[in-house]
Amino acid sequence: METGITQALVNEHRLILRMVALLERNARRTAAGAYDEWQFYLDGTDFIRTYADRFHHAKEEDVLFAALLENGMPREHSPVAAMLLEHDQGRRHVGAMEAAAKEAAAGNGGCAALVAEHALAYAELLRAHIAKEDGILYPLAERLIPARLKSSLIAGYAAAEAGKPAGFAARYEALVSKYEQEG
Repeated sequence: METGITQALVNEHRLILRMVALLERNARRTAAGAYDEWQFYLDGTDFIRTYADRFHHAKEEDVLFAALLENGMPREHSPVAAMLLEHDQGRRHVGAMEAAAKEAAAGNGGCAALVAEHALAYAELLRAHIAKEDGILYPLAERLIPARLKSSLIAGYAAAEAGKPAGFAARYEALVSKYEQEG
């Protein structure tokens, strides 16, 4: 049976959602004054920027979304436009979370609330975002993109992954697992 053009992206969402759950758990603890492991937030920022953004979102934006636009989806006021807007909103939360975590790690205790605020805002945004992609946009892409183009999308994903070092995905899987075991 042929795998759909979005299955790899759905699989990547599973690891991203595990990091989102960690952000939620630890940000609530940080907001309550019970968690100040700033390295977690810096590692989380690295995960989001490298795995979720440069690896996963690059495949969505450069391959899948481009194919949707080329096959009739309007550029403006469309599901793709909404997803791109949310990617940018997420990047802003991550930047603010990282800046606040660096300040907190340097001893500025007043930044803990900002770390928690942006971590929770990012987590809320990503949960809803992934639900829309997995539940609406990806099934739409499977129907909208002609079968004759599907192999070129899979090849596009492979090309996006080709520049990654060996063990790239395993490294981020291990990072998430490490923090999950902290409890």
